Amino acid sequence: MRTSRWAVLAYVAIIIFGCLAAVPSVLTPAMREQFASVLPFKPVTLGLDLRGGSHLVLEVDGAGLQKARLNSLLDDTRRVLRGERVSASSARISGNSVTVNVTDPADREKVLPKLQELAAPVGTVGFGGSAPELDVTANGDVITLDMTEAGLADRMTKAVEQSLEIIRNRVDQVGVAEPLIQRIGSNRILVQLPGLQDPTRLRELLGSTAQMSFHMLDQTVDITQPAPRGVDILPGADDGNKYPVESRIAISGERLEDAKVGFDQRTNQPVVDFAFDSLGARQFADITRENVGRPFAIVLDGKVLTAPVINEPILGGRGQISGNFTVEEATVLSALLRSGALPAPLTIIEERSVGPNLGSDSIRMGLYTGLAGFGLVVTLMIVLYGAWGMIANAGLVLHTIMTIGVLGLIGSTLTLPGIAGIILGIGMAVDANILINARIREETEAGAGAMKALDVGFNKAYATILDSNVTTLAGTVLLFWLGSGPVRGFAVTMMLGIIISMFTSVTVVRLLMREVVVRRKMKKLEIPSLFGRVPHLPTFSFMKRRYQAIGFSAFLSISSVILFFTPGLNYGIDFIGGIQVEAVSKDKIDLPTLRHGLEELNLGEVALQDFGGGQSVLIRVQRQPGGEQEQTAALNKIKDAVTKAIPDSTMERTEVVGPTVSGELARSGFLAVGLAMVAILLYIWFRFEWHFAVGAIAVLLLDITKTVGFFALMGIDFNLTAIAALLTMIGYSVNDKVVVYDRMRENLRKYKSMPFSDLIDMSINQVIARCIFTSMATALSLVPMAIWGGEAVRSFAWPMIFGVIVATTSSIYIGGPILLFLSRWWKDREASRSGAQQPGAPAA
Repeated sequence: MRTSRWAVLAYVAIIIFGCLAAVPSVLTPAMREQFASVLPFKPVTLGLDLRGGSHLVLEVDGAGLQKARLNSLLDDTRRVLRGERVSASSARISGNSVTVNVTDPADREKVLPKLQELAAPVGTVGFGGSAPELDVTANGDVITLDMTEAGLADRMTKAVEQSLEIIRNRVDQVGVAEPLIQRIGSNRILVQLPGLQDPTRLRELLGSTAQMSFHMLDQTVDITQPAPRGVDILPGADDGNKYPVESRIAISGERLEDAKVGFDQRTNQPVVDFAFDSLGARQFADITRENVGRPFAIVLDGKVLTAPVINEPILGGRGQISGNFTVEEATVLSALLRSGALPAPLTIIEERSVGPNLGSDSIRMGLYTGLAGFGLVVTLMIVLYGAWGMIANAGLVLHTIMTIGVLGLIGSTLTLPGIAGIILGIGMAVDANILINARIREETEAGAGAMKALDVGFNKAYATILDSNVTTLAGTVLLFWLGSGPVRGFAVTMMLGIIISMFTSVTVVRLLMREVVVRRKMKKLEIPSLFGRVPHLPTFSFMKRRYQAIGFSAFLSISSVILFFTPGLNYGIDFIGGIQVEAVSKDKIDLPTLRHGLEELNLGEVALQDFGGGQSVLIRVQRQPGGEQEQTAALNKIKDAVTKAIPDSTMERTEVVGPTVSGELARSGFLAVGLAMVAILLYIWFRFEWHFAVGAIAVLLLDITKTVGFFALMGIDFNLTAIAALLTMIGYSVNDKVVVYDRMRENLRKYKSMPFSDLIDMSINQVIARCIFTSMATALSLVPMAIWGGEAVRSFAWPMIFGVIVATTSSIYIGGPILLFLSRWWKDREASRSGAQQPGAPAA
């Protein structure tokens, strides 16, 4: 079939556009500036695991937000009661409601409409509707004010949006370049900060509510006794003292207009100079004028920063916060005060940081392993197809370049697992070329001319390529939907790789091969290997040994299930929560000393893994009892212990995953695996027949159990990267089955009277070379990554190699027998049904 000139021009334009989009990603920053006007494209953004930086996920405290709203609602209710001359003491907080006890019916009639006015409409329900923030009801003498779901959701939305702006202000004021701050989900905020290796100060900056207020001290109260009504005993921020602070706020922190770092002229110590707005300045002047000689407390988030004595009236609206501050602490405090208070506390539920040295090592490693994997695949294609393999390799080069270009165009972030996805995509893209060349060889052997063999070979291979790629896409789409962070980066590169390979392998390679055939005026299209004519593999009868094959497969799967329970999977911190720190030293690390220092912290089970010639150590600590704050506190203790045991150490990588995130990641990971299998089942059922779909899922379950057993046997970390490997293996395994099933379906139309067992044997023998060659290409692309890829991708590469081997053998030895069993069972069932319906048939 001849391709129109306009189609060829469109293909060329797409290729040129994709290649130009990839150019900025390989240029230095100076060269990008030089060619910015010519190349308007942006380079691929590198993830934090490649360039270093910190990743924090913060969650708005819903309970704290609701409590704050109830307190403000109580104040509003009492204001209404006082306005109507009704006792305000009858209003109180009861559970998640505010209740008012009004015994006088006349007072109730006056108060109820006023309280109902507090229920402002919020949110959007359906098509432009709204719902009240409060549900105000009267039951006898009691009026109840309940927050509605719409009210809570509206409060949360506003709190997250306000928190986003405050966080942006705080981050900008401490000078972090190119921050990524965005909302994720309904109540979470993602903060990514490139180049920031130690996020300790930033954690304090983002996690602090920064609710500042000014109070008088009650010097008549004994702090060793219970505080009387109207007084709170608050701790000092740094001095360990306790202060009797009046509960009534003298001046709210909302009246602050500016705050900046300064230095005390007497001691030269860092201080924070602040200024009030006009109303705050008048309030400050009145308070200092009326309370000369009394201490005045400055309170931040429930702790007393300082409590100086008022020596004289301060009329200018300016003051100073002094303490044992370092310059960094004073900078953080001034930034907190300038940006304002958060509407609700933020809890850091996930924290990951990567040092710049480790990031540059990851880039170098990814580049080397990628080139090595690409070189092995290219070599295999030349060995298998000789000069025609070079055309397939040209398609692979275009595939890789365009993948990088599209990643830059869509603004995707390239992570280390993303590099693994590109490398794996190269290996899997070869599958289409192997299918096409195998089909062309078959047509040539059947006596077709060069052009006919080319067209028919591509047309027959296309349906198989489409089916196999759709099943692989099912897993990657679910991985993107349910995954997070770097694993999503892997899913994006895999999805792009699959889609782009459809263009390069089916369209570009076809045009190039057609051009060679036309220009050389070839009558017959021979595709020999590098060493000459390809010998035919001997024919095997796989169905004769089906019971041995299924028995051995069942034995391995049952053993894997046993391994799953004993000793079990080595779950990573993604799923069980905990802390992981990678420390590097210039000298050999003394592990016994480090272990002793960490065990003294009483943080539970501590595991040390030595690597990098004894100069690097991976520290793993179990999840701490309590919430996310306990995990962060434990991380700080671990860092101090490492610094004490290894003075010259640097923290190359830290990860903290709290119980909230770990539970969600585990659920999402296993849900993705289950949904992938359901999606594949439905697609194969739609494209083939029900017994093909059930057979594919049965074989897939056997493949999955063996791969899980491999994880348990080898003790490889089972984390999000492992889930990515499992989902990719599922896609690859079904891809393999689809190729075999597609040939069976084709042969069923040709040989309608052939026994099904013989037809299965014939079909498998026809595609066995393709299965083996595709597996070799995929495995070869992964081998360099498995050997030199490092800890971050090792839990992906080795299980994938094992999964490829298992998937290939199951496609050849297991899929056919299961399909034969299902087919015979169905025929027997139909025969028995039809026999039972015939008149006079004997009873079963």
